Amino acid sequence: MARIAGVDLPRQKRVETALTYIYGIGVARSNRILSEAGIEPSVRVKDLSEEEVSRIARILDVDGDVEGDLRKEVAMNIKRLMEIGSYRGGRHRRNLPVRGQRTHTNARTRKGPRRGMIRAKKV
Repeated sequence: MARIAGVDLPRQKRVETALTYIYGIGVARSNRILSEAGIEPSVRVKDLSEEEVSRIARILDVDGDVEGDLRKEVAMNIKRLMEIGSYRGGRHRRNLPVRGQRTHTNARTRKGPRRGMIRAKKV
């Protein structure tokens, strides 16, 4: 099994798709990495040689942030917004949508399940 940047890539998938399992790599960046490494995107992960896997890993080391470093950077950016007291930071702190979406209805993913209405006692 190919392990790149601390992530085990799925063996049955094409390399192009498997690289997107690494945080910070999408389809476009995956294709760019593969063309740089000289690897065909349609090859399955199980068919990659150790040398090809090390080429991909080397490109990722040089290319920039992925996985742990990128997650840490994003978390620090959010923490900075909350510390300086910006509007966006306040939305993060209260676990509400940050990018201007409506919250009167919808936003259930961010707000969590609905709380039931409190009923008055029947007499």
